[in-house]
Amino acid sequence: MGRISLLFAGVGSIIGSGWLFGALNAAKIAGPASIFSWAIAAVMILLLGLCFAELGTMFPVSGGVVRFPHLSFGSFASYTMGWITWIAAATVAPIEVEGALQYATKWAHFTDFHQSNGAYTLTSLGYAVAVVAMAFFVLLNYYGIRWFARVNNVLVGWKLLVIVLVIVAFFLTAFHGHNLSASEYGGFAPGGAKGIFTAISTAGITFSFLGFRQGVELAGETDNPRRNVPFAVIGSVLLTGVIYILLEVAFLGAVPGSDLRNSHGWLSLTFANDFGPLAAISSAIGLGWLAYILYVDAVISPADTGLIYTTVTARISYAMARNRNAPAPLAKTTPKGAPLVSLAVTFVLGLIVFLPFPSWQELVGFITSATVLSFGSGPLVLAVMRRQIPEQQRPYKIPGGDVIPFLGFYSANLIVYWAGWNTNYKLFITICIGFVLLAIFQAVDKNNAPKMDWRAGASWVLPWLAGLALISRIGDYDGGLGWIGLGWGFVFNLVLSAVVYLIALRVRLPQARVVEHIEEAREESRLEEEELGAMH
Repeated sequence: MGRISLLFAGVGSIIGSGWLFGALNAAKIAGPASIFSWAIAAVMILLLGLCFAELGTMFPVSGGVVRFPHLSFGSFASYTMGWITWIAAATVAPIEVEGALQYATKWAHFTDFHQSNGAYTLTSLGYAVAVVAMAFFVLLNYYGIRWFARVNNVLVGWKLLVIVLVIVAFFLTAFHGHNLSASEYGGFAPGGAKGIFTAISTAGITFSFLGFRQGVELAGETDNPRRNVPFAVIGSVLLTGVIYILLEVAFLGAVPGSDLRNSHGWLSLTFANDFGPLAAISSAIGLGWLAYILYVDAVISPADTGLIYTTVTARISYAMARNRNAPAPLAKTTPKGAPLVSLAVTFVLGLIVFLPFPSWQELVGFITSATVLSFGSGPLVLAVMRRQIPEQQRPYKIPGGDVIPFLGFYSANLIVYWAGWNTNYKLFITICIGFVLLAIFQAVDKNNAPKMDWRAGASWVLPWLAGLALISRIGDYDGGLGWIGLGWGFVFNLVLSAVVYLIALRVRLPQARVVEHIEEAREESRLEEEELGAMH
């Protein structure tokens, strides 16, 4: 993959269903101040992306997000991060299906609006079509992923064109600057500072940036990692960040004043056909042709991202099996190069996910917390590697010593915290299930199970997860006990981040073990290349 192909892989993953719903959801939580939510989220994600850009150029291997913790902290840390990453990636395809079906409610009864949670949930017909869509993702990955890779740049170009078209059309046709400050609608920040930060995690804003990691996951597939990986990671976040901010401003200005008055302001905004908010606004301001394009794009954009993540999920389970943290069959591929077992497991998990999370709005917070939590290990790996292997060649190195890694780790913790207890308790239960599966795997396959490196991994992983769960529970976000408010939430997370950061530095694996892991990773990469060569 060249520079542009790698960039477009990241942009294609980033631009999925998030932008189709994020503008409305953010406005309902933060009002016009949601502009700041998008900008802050872009900076926080960029801090994490910079850390992975340095790691990705040091070790350009497929499945890097899972493999990097293994190099510095051993098997327990890599299993935990791999499990969280796999769960997060495996649930992206289901949410993209839900997003497409919510917009498609224009044509058939795929979703119903539930007043209790303000979300459009799948109907019986919606569930049936969702199963078919998930099966389509798996089959295309099995039979036609090379064809899909060839047309992905075209699909990404289409998605960018539609977003730009919406922005320009809204600005030129129906932009009302009055909407952004009118006191009758709640003013500029009706949700206050808390609304700005809550929107980052729960409105689909952070979710809309999470595809940046494709530049890292596919580092082993590019012809010049030193140049291409930082370009793809940083470029994809900056490019989409500018687009998203402009889209939010355009949406805020285009909402008809009658809808804002009837809804009594931003925080309770509703309007006809808001199951497809951007298309509904387009129709309301007389742009029926644009609404039609958006309804079509609402199938194309999520499908493109869902297909990419079906591939990525299989790569993650493949990497976990290579690290011997998952059953060996997950690392096996067919003569076509497709990881059939991993694809089948991904399909089944996707169907299960639809049951507790039958709507886009209910699933987006879970995916955001899980994915950002998995990214949180990257800054720690980077910090300890600078001490473990200081002489290792670093084709791309971020400046400032520990400043950016620590801020990246702190950002990850804040984003998880802002998602709220009602979302996070489900994530922590899922993590506990992963630990149970690890124990079973260790007991059943003792001969193949790797050395877990408990001190290097559990010493910081368990306090980190327990601390996040505790702070989330006592916080005042979505179901928390409310013992600490907005300001103290920053302080508690800062203290937790500092303590875990220092513990990780202290318990890191010795240099000899890290060098051993690096050599193993290089040998695995060589074997992968030989396998791919044999398949070709």
